[in-house]
Amino acid sequence: MALLETEGAKALAAGIAIFGGAIGTGLAQSAIGASAVGVIAEKPEQSSKLLTWLVIPESIIIFGFVVAAMLLFF
Repeated sequence: MALLETEGAKALAAGIAIFGGAIGTGLAQSAIGASAVGVIAEKPEQSSKLLTWLVIPESIIIFGFVVAAMLLFF
């Protein structure tokens, strides 16, 4: 097994950070989206509140991007 050089290990770690954040965001948004559709079917006036809840998991991918940037540039 070949040893990773420093830059290669940083790039791999950054990719894993982004991948993990993307998977986490997708799982969270799928659950929230399914629930939101059910609520909107019964109470359409609640759609603005549900949109806010759907946007919150996006912070997970932003945190993953920040971690990846810190790994690559520092």
